[in-house]
Amino acid sequence: MAQHQPPGGTSNRRVVMLISTTGRPEGRGLPRIVGVALLCGFVAVTFCVADPVTASSAAPPRPADALTEGDALPRNLTDDELRYLKAFPPAPPQRAVVPPTGPVHCPAEYEPMQGILVAWEGNASWKLILAQMARHITTTGDADVYVMCDDTTDRDDALVQLSNAGADMARVRTHLVATDTIWIRDYGPRYVVEGGCRAIVDHRYNRPRPRDDDQPFFWRTVWNHALYEIPLTHGGGNFHLDALGRSFTTRLINNENPDKTEQQIHELWREFQNLDTTFFNPFDRTVDATQHIDMWMQVIADDAIIISDWPFNDGSSQDRICDRAADDLAARGYRIFRTPARSVSGTHYTYTNVVMCNDVVMIPSYTNSSVRQHNAEALTVYEAALPDKTIVQIDAQAIVTAAGVLHCIVMHMPAPPGGRNPTVYLKNLRGGDVLRGGDSVDVSWISDDDEGVTSVDILLSTDGGDTFDTIVAEDLPPTGGFAWTVPDLPTDQGRLRLVVHDADGRTGADESDADFLICSSDGCPCTGGERIKKVRCKQGAGTFTLVVILSGGRSGDTYLVTLSTGREFAGVLNDRGKGKAKFTGVPQGAGLATAAWGCGATDELAYACP
Repeated sequence: MAQHQPPGGTSNRRVVMLISTTGRPEGRGLPRIVGVALLCGFVAVTFCVADPVTASSAAPPRPADALTEGDALPRNLTDDELRYLKAFPPAPPQRAVVPPTGPVHCPAEYEPMQGILVAWEGNASWKLILAQMARHITTTGDADVYVMCDDTTDRDDALVQLSNAGADMARVRTHLVATDTIWIRDYGPRYVVEGGCRAIVDHRYNRPRPRDDDQPFFWRTVWNHALYEIPLTHGGGNFHLDALGRSFTTRLINNENPDKTEQQIHELWREFQNLDTTFFNPFDRTVDATQHIDMWMQVIADDAIIISDWPFNDGSSQDRICDRAADDLAARGYRIFRTPARSVSGTHYTYTNVVMCNDVVMIPSYTNSSVRQHNAEALTVYEAALPDKTIVQIDAQAIVTAAGVLHCIVMHMPAPPGGRNPTVYLKNLRGGDVLRGGDSVDVSWISDDDEGVTSVDILLSTDGGDTFDTIVAEDLPPTGGFAWTVPDLPTDQGRLRLVVHDADGRTGADESDADFLICSSDGCPCTGGERIKKVRCKQGAGTFTLVVILSGGRSGDTYLVTLSTGREFAGVLNDRGKGKAKFTGVPQGAGLATAAWGCGATDELAYACP
């Protein structure tokens, strides 16, 4: 067992706690953190006021603020929370940061996992379920368990219970950070892999539970992972995906984001997570209070999905939703397995709300007299669908009445793409750029490691990557940016390499894919193709407008266009080496347009405005 400290020592722990108590207020008229960078032991925090409630009209404490240890909020909204949201509706989330810019893969739950995150919340019977799951995760599942504890009393209790349950305590990591509820699937960090590095895509939690909503920021700081805020209100359990870029949700997400169309929501998930999402109708709230897809679907392989069946509710709305989804997905080539589901006395009993972790799959079982007959049937389905996995049943009767079971109370942390070796991704200057000596250019990167990156170095090559013998900077933070003053070393074969280090002395690297140009401080050489492509004269309202189009230049070069009348227009070539000069009020008649590029090239072309 270890209480994990973030890379850099205990001083960062204080930073983490500061961020976790101030990050991501929602509807409270407080600044909202949209970016955090650790630089030289200090924290740089960017704020954006996005909520309409001002300090003078601040909302009262949320229902979650009155919780005491051992309280067990259900997964669905309570009546108090519904009243709170009706009185103080949060503003729609605003786009706070740009989406990932590198190649993105969103790991599926059946892919390799480093660990499983849980929040040590709820009553004693709920915590017993967490302890039993931790046993299987840390043994057969060959993964770590990360336990979020409100305080040292919570931590000590968790350690005793996990040990008593038979967990491998060498694989248990505790973190002192306050949470509101056990339902970490809905608010925990959703991971993607960008350029070989894990990063977090975070949504606004669809519950007024602020400590829960802070968790992705806490986790981002523990591991120095990049974090991107997707502008959606959402609960993470209403989302499933395979490893081939296909994801699934219910139209609850549409209701939670009334300012966006379904197509806009689809495009946001494509933009941030590289996923093509299918939308299904949700169950009626009288059947499932959460309306989340993980209550009736589980993706178990690239080509296999388990979907609920309703033998005792044949023809019901939920039965039709599941049958249509099964038919649709089977037509797309998925193998479909069906497990029974029951609605008994207002409780949704499901066998799809499961936890996959490497070689173990934990599925719920129940003791309810009307439902327990289905335990063996569900086990048989999973054993047939996943013959190479160990299937374990966990008694979930104590928690199912709170609108969720196993999948709802964990969050997956995928294995680092580099294994034990650190990875780094250069986010810009990957090739084709035009730089000038003396310019200040931002170099951006993200990094990753199984235990935490300690530092990053930047090296420069002027020979196309054959050698990197110029040190740009050393001992930079794991994720961030560096303002690089470009040296006056003219070359058309410039490349950057990032070298990343971890505490075990291992290294990794990433570099530009192609050459970039470094010009002298006096300017860049001409391409030899600079020319006036055409001159256009248009008449309108008794006057003429003359447009001169330039092409063949170098991106970023300056230009000056002069007419025979003496009028001038100056500009900068775009990233395709093109430019345009526009003159209004040009007199009728012929003339000459002359162009001069900053590199020294010139060209001229006659024009006529009839």
